[in-house]
Amino acid sequence: MKTAIPAWDIPSVPVAGSDAVFPVRHIYCVGRNYAEHTREMGGDATKEAPFFFTKAADSVVPVVPPNVAAVHYPMATKNLHHEIEMVVAIGARGAKVAPERAQELIWGYAVGIDMTRRDLQNDMREKKRPWDIGKSFAQAAPIGPMHPVSAVGHPAKGRIWLDVNGARRQQGDLADMIWDVPHTIAFLSQFYELMPGDLIFSGTPSGVGAVVEGDVLFGGVEGLGTLSITLAPPLA
Repeated sequence: MKTAIPAWDIPSVPVAGSDAVFPVRHIYCVGRNYAEHTREMGGDATKEAPFFFTKAADSVVPVVPPNVAAVHYPMATKNLHHEIEMVVAIGARGAKVAPERAQELIWGYAVGIDMTRRDLQNDMREKKRPWDIGKSFAQAAPIGPMHPVSAVGHPAKGRIWLDVNGARRQQGDLADMIWDVPHTIAFLSQFYELMPGDLIFSGTPSGVGAVVEGDVLFGGVEGLGTLSITLAPPLA
């Protein structure tokens, strides 16, 4: 008797202005890459080497405006937070890449939200354990359409913001990053060979906070469009 092999869809993000999609292989995230956010999280905003965590590729929730995606409030948390970010899409292989060559690896950019189970993250941090349980879960990475470099260039400045129920929660500028995208890629590529399909969430400005069932989140990055989700009831 043959055993059926499970099949699943490869996670992907729609490409802006086309029917194409960008397949997602892996998601890397940069921790505390804006000084004000670092301070609000109780850290030292001194410029130190960046650190990284990951999310599962299937945590992606593609959202094409004007659609508003329903993201279910996740299990096992009572303190879900939003973190608006610019997402970098990798389109070429690279390891131990110098900052001046890092942009050669980039395929495009998008708007994303790093949803975080903050109570679980904080508990793991206090126990000096990995953050995975607080950062990687179902629907933890809503993301807007991917914009190719050929269309938007390499954004290094511009407004990044997020509203909750129409009230501004987060606002900053890409220029406020402690480590810009080329240097972030250079650091990350010292530990991993970056591959086509990898995404890098590049950090969030200050103003992160809790959201609850029924809240509507609407945010964007200048030149990369907007992204909107609503928090639906838990699945379990």
